[in-house]
Amino acid sequence: MTSQAPAVIAAAAARGLRIAAAESLTAGMLAAELATVAGASAVLQGGVVAYQNSVKEKVLGVPAELLRDAGSVDPAVAEHMAEGARKLLDADIGVSTTGVAGPESHDGKPVGTVFIAVATASGAKAQGFRFEGDRAAIRQQACAAAMELLAGEVVRER
Repeated sequence: MTSQAPAVIAAAAARGLRIAAAESLTAGMLAAELATVAGASAVLQGGVVAYQNSVKEKVLGVPAELLRDAGSVDPAVAEHMAEGARKLLDADIGVSTTGVAGPESHDGKPVGTVFIAVATASGAKAQGFRFEGDRAAIRQQACAAAMELLAGEVVRER
């Protein structure tokens, strides 16, 4: 477990905030990480594993033309995913992950390219990362970075 998960749960619970996840690259790792913390049920609304573009589009509301033109590994896609999860799961904060874990590039993006977004009622903002290592290492780094961004948002919110 990353050191941030207990802090995220505690801060969100103290502020009455609900969190939702939309995960492609991490495929549920982030939500699972949050759920390892006692008291997570007061905070974690749920998550959507949106590995396929059809799920990103039909469940999370990512525009089909964005997926077609930019591909799934894109900051705007991450922002739509986070906002989609926030709305779909009736949460205060949505967090999303999308990227390339490898072993090959995807949508013209090199292995290690990751976008993570956090969405609140004020809007969504994505951040880009370039991680190194094998598939497992990239996914773990993405999960840790998402938790770090989520922690920063939970502390700022309200």
